[in-house]
Amino acid sequence: MPLYMSQEHGIDQNMAASTLHRCVLSVRTVNKYLTSNFTVRRYLLSASYTDTKVWEQREGEPQNLAQLASLMDRCYEKKFPVSSLTISRFVDSICSREEIDQAEYYLYKFRHSPNCWYLRDWTVHSWFRKCLKYGARDKALYTLKNKVQFGMFPDEFTFNILIDSYLKDEDYKGACSVVEEVMLQEAFDQPTTQILSLYALSKYLSTKPDLSWLEERNIGASLMLAGLKQENTVGLSSHLLGHAFIGKVEMARGIHAVFHQMPLIWTPGYLGRSLAVMEKVCSDAGDVKLSKEVLDYLQKILHELSSTPASVTTEENTTENEASESMDEDDELERAKLPQYLTKFKELSEHLHVKGKLDSGSLETLASRLAQENLKTCEELDVARYHKRVQDWEAERQQLVVREKEMREKAQQARLARQAARAAQ
Repeated sequence: MPLYMSQEHGIDQNMAASTLHRCVLSVRTVNKYLTSNFTVRRYLLSASYTDTKVWEQREGEPQNLAQLASLMDRCYEKKFPVSSLTISRFVDSICSREEIDQAEYYLYKFRHSPNCWYLRDWTVHSWFRKCLKYGARDKALYTLKNKVQFGMFPDEFTFNILIDSYLKDEDYKGACSVVEEVMLQEAFDQPTTQILSLYALSKYLSTKPDLSWLEERNIGASLMLAGLKQENTVGLSSHLLGHAFIGKVEMARGIHAVFHQMPLIWTPGYLGRSLAVMEKVCSDAGDVKLSKEVLDYLQKILHELSSTPASVTTEENTTENEASESMDEDDELERAKLPQYLTKFKELSEHLHVKGKLDSGSLETLASRLAQENLKTCEELDVARYHKRVQDWEAERQQLVVREKEMREKAQQARLARQAARAAQ
């Protein structure tokens, strides 16, 4: 073989080997990325949960949005009530982002009308579906935050798909804003909602946000209530952390700042309740543990409060019209317990360490693991219930349609009778 041919042959082999090596690395990289991405997505709701097919395959009522708007305007001008079917049809007929703005106005008008109590559950659900579909999640959150003005009190399934939409965009602050509304409505009955909420809260806290005292109170209450029914490491760690957040606010601003407009008990002693969670885990014979990260945070709060005079914590500068709450006698008595709390914390921490009841994983890691392990099973139950609920909603809507038709026929007959009577005269 000529020398130049031998050299070219060697170059070809080297190039082929190099190309093959790059391809293998690329495949590994892609597989690694896909595996990681799938794992992250599995923590969130599945496609079957958020699928709109079941909702959109309902029997539709083609409507002209302009005619419906004109009808409602005339009714309001004449002080006539607008039916729940009319506002429902309006929301169901939304086909663009611009029409979301129109619907917001009419939802507000309906809420402030004599028929305000008859806003149907399926209309509320449809509103949030439409907001997500047409990129108006900001409107969904706005009407949710102003629920009294718009009548937006969604069920847990609706809450879940809204939280999930924020999580998939990695907008953890937005997800926590929805979780706070779940907390205010005390709607943590479904395990799916509990897990999603704890996941969102832990992800947001992992970003180390600079929280105001109001945010600490709201997040604390959300952690406490969401973790209340989760008898596991995540639930108890969240329960403890929630009490710690609220206890910090109680010590700094008094118990009145804690329970004002919140679904929380008025009895002082939230830091004491966080220690009670530690006692519960110490005496538990099972494999439940507490996150060391959460205990470190509680320890930090106790040390900071113990070394800070009450006069300093109650005279902080406030923003956004946040008024400092006055400390009453009960609050001062609670602050006097701080040395006892700190001593008890040290004792319980030693017991937890000796008994192997400390988990080195962060709350974020533990919540992610809980979601990965349990979310799928919880979803299946939710989806089955949702299918049944949609059927019930449709049956109720059809009954209203039939009743509306009957009332129109009666009104038409009465009108004809009056015309006949006048003609006879």
